Amino acid sequence: MIRYYHRTRQRVETEKVYGEAWLHWAYRTPPGKWLTRHVLSKQWVSRIFGVFEDSPLSRSKIDEFIEKYEVDMEEFEKSDYSNFNQFFIRKFKPGKRPFGSDPGVFCAGAEARYLVFESLKPRQTFPVKGIEIDLGVLLQDAEIAKEFEEGALILARLCPVDYHRFHFPFEGELVRHYRISGEYHSVNPAAFEAEPKVFLKNERQVAILQNPVFGKVAMIEVGALGVGKIVQSAYSSLDAMPVKFARGAEKGYFLFGGSTVIWLVQKGKLKLSRDLVENSARNLETWVPLGQALGERPDA
Repeated sequence: MIRYYHRTRQRVETEKVYGEAWLHWAYRTPPGKWLTRHVLSKQWVSRIFGVFEDSPLSRSKIDEFIEKYEVDMEEFEKSDYSNFNQFFIRKFKPGKRPFGSDPGVFCAGAEARYLVFESLKPRQTFPVKGIEIDLGVLLQDAEIAKEFEEGALILARLCPVDYHRFHFPFEGELVRHYRISGEYHSVNPAAFEAEPKVFLKNERQVAILQNPVFGKVAMIEVGALGVGKIVQSAYSSLDAMPVKFARGAEKGYFLFGGSTVIWLVQKGKLKLSRDLVENSARNLETWVPLGQALGERPDA
């Protein structure tokens, strides 16, 4: 059972886990662990799964999904979805998730369940299910990793029921982007005990952002089991840098599957919101709507 704090409703709730029985089998039983390690976590499996989600055959899943997971479709733009992936990357209606205009506020770039850590060591094991983070391995660049030592880490976990587009949390420039190939393990907490290095093993796309208030920030999208593709909609060429972006502008989206976005912020550049810090210390994720504050500049 996964419990999290819902910031809007101000209460602890129990998560409805998509494919819960299957996840338990895949990560908690000997045959499931073997099959996941040697077959299911491979990129080609998620690619095949993605092909099905792009097909008209997947359309029949939509109504049942909406009902079972209580998706409020009044919040989203109306559309006649021809497959499940089109539904999966649905867009909010204009104005439903506003980003504030204060340049000193670091906004939620994903609608997700958040864990935060105020000071990140080069190699660290978090209390939540024993997740392991090694900055050098996470970023695959030792020089960049040094810039984020003792800085803040923000981890946003997106469930399959969530909005799956991700946005820039502030105005600035994207100065570098690169892809790290890897596996496709589940990012559900139920799988962390079996695979604590999931964020170091899974495919990742890393963007280095520059902002006058928050300095250099790494934004990392992590692939996961069943994620057919990570699409970068804000830019098409990795050579055309820097890319200027506005606060709240869409950066990209995940096709089907739960996944994760991670932000790394340099030491002394961000004061994280109190509720996120306190809940994370209790090993409790906080669900935060897109656009709400995750923190602010330290002198605010």
